[in-house]
Amino acid sequence: MHHRLIGMRLLVAGCWLLVAGCWLLVFIIVPTLPRGDDRGQEGWNDNIGRKFSRSWRNVSCGNAFVRFHLVPWIYIMPAMSKTLMIQGTASDAGKSTVVAGLCRLLHRRGVAVVPFKPQNMALNSAVTRDGGEIGRAQAVQAQAAGLEPHSDINPILLKPSSDMGAQVIVHGKAVAQMQARDYHHYKKVAMAAVLESHQRLSQQYELIMVEGAGSPAEVNLREGDIANMGFAEAVDCPVVLVADIDKGGVFAQIVGTLELLSESERARTAGFIINRFRGDIALLQPGIDWLEQKTGKPVFGVVPYLHGLHLEAEDAVPRDHIVTDRNKFQVVVPVLPRISNHTDLDPLRLHPQVDLHLVGPKTDSTQPIPPADLIILPGSKNVRADLAWLRTEGWEQAMGRHLRYGGKVIGICGGYQMLGRALHDPLGLEDVAGSSTGLGLLEIETTLESEKQLRRVSGHLTLEGAAVTGYEIHMGVSHGAGLARPAALLGASPEGAISADGQVLGSYLHGLFDHPEACSALLRWAGLRTVEPIDYFALREQGLERLADTLEAHLDLSRLEALLQTASDTSAPSGH
Repeated sequence: MHHRLIGMRLLVAGCWLLVAGCWLLVFIIVPTLPRGDDRGQEGWNDNIGRKFSRSWRNVSCGNAFVRFHLVPWIYIMPAMSKTLMIQGTASDAGKSTVVAGLCRLLHRRGVAVVPFKPQNMALNSAVTRDGGEIGRAQAVQAQAAGLEPHSDINPILLKPSSDMGAQVIVHGKAVAQMQARDYHHYKKVAMAAVLESHQRLSQQYELIMVEGAGSPAEVNLREGDIANMGFAEAVDCPVVLVADIDKGGVFAQIVGTLELLSESERARTAGFIINRFRGDIALLQPGIDWLEQKTGKPVFGVVPYLHGLHLEAEDAVPRDHIVTDRNKFQVVVPVLPRISNHTDLDPLRLHPQVDLHLVGPKTDSTQPIPPADLIILPGSKNVRADLAWLRTEGWEQAMGRHLRYGGKVIGICGGYQMLGRALHDPLGLEDVAGSSTGLGLLEIETTLESEKQLRRVSGHLTLEGAAVTGYEIHMGVSHGAGLARPAALLGASPEGAISADGQVLGSYLHGLFDHPEACSALLRWAGLRTVEPIDYFALREQGLERLADTLEAHLDLSRLEALLQTASDTSAPSGH
């Protein structure tokens, strides 16, 4: 018994010595080491001591707590992966597409690759296997990499509800509604969450393929940046810059971006990809030669414009619909000011029998809403404000006429809530607290509650018993007599509602049209008698394969591989 007690005391003493030694290393010895070169390696150790030792409080990050004084311990653990970051000269330069294509290309070659976007601002989102919420583009990139999406691949998601405010989602969970200025002060907490997720991924995968956000040259946003160069410098990874030649001024885009970067940021920019090129590459070559001589950096490739390529949009609503075919089934959708998850409509956009119209604000008061067989009210991040916009634009009257002539209406998530008798936001979760009268087409009322509901589901529509899959992302809880006529059965649980006359259907399910059976059943219900089934998942796979084939043919993969070979293992943050 005496020897056992002595052994226990020695074990405890040894543990305390280990703890003291690690604290001495991280906070006393490391900060005194000399700084390195200009490529972002400099001073990462003293940055850890300086940045994290001064804060001992718990900071809320979703359901967990990030203790600033524990974060350095994560980075003592060895990491085995490399990190490459794809940034763009502007929004919609093609970052998401390039990352998805490289993920699929590397996955085909047997590389354990994972996509990663530190911070995303988007209203198109998806539910992950761990019950979190991430950007929709990252879910598609995960599919490209052969993975189930996880909340770590997009640790910070901002969902704007107004021009000045957004819901902040950390590690898949909504933590607060913040104004832009408040979020700026929150960025230190957000960066800790980002680095935590990156480090976890670095323990599991060979390569982390990172997507930036917007442009790294936004000088007003440089302080506390976690989306572009701030992150790249923190983990010391190389950057490849993507520029969209289809918009014009590609050389100005690239040279101007480099000019606005700091010296260390320019140094870690390894080269460029020119995206969406149309025409004779020989005519572009003199410009490429000039660019490489001017910057001293290579162009890794010129990616052609891929006509008809469909990958789900990160946020922007597609505006490429011009030609209408009145012989096709007419589906009309209002583009709400705060439209969310408009990717729900992509199976209809690709359907050979459907002509999908996305209708924005009227240019004048006499402009009519196009005639339709089916009107769909999409999701919204500010349902009461978007409902008021619908009324201002004349949609309430147009839908009344549409229904009187036998048309059908579908509402998805926020659109479903609008179809009810009333919508209540007593806590002011989306905007100013209050209530709004709904369109009154379904016998339900909805109240917004603080707990967001996130889940992936499957079941059957009550129409034809068709199989349906999807996911729910909503803060509203609906109740009323209309729920006795559900739109779907998810196991034994009823979901959504269908009006007594059978003309109006509402559902919380995003991805309502994704399953071939559900898409066909809904189109038949809406009036399309003979429906050609489409497999949306297979179409997405075809797009990813086509994209990977294109990158394989047009990028200098040997130079990219050499870049990765010279990149540092992502074993620690570098600071900046």
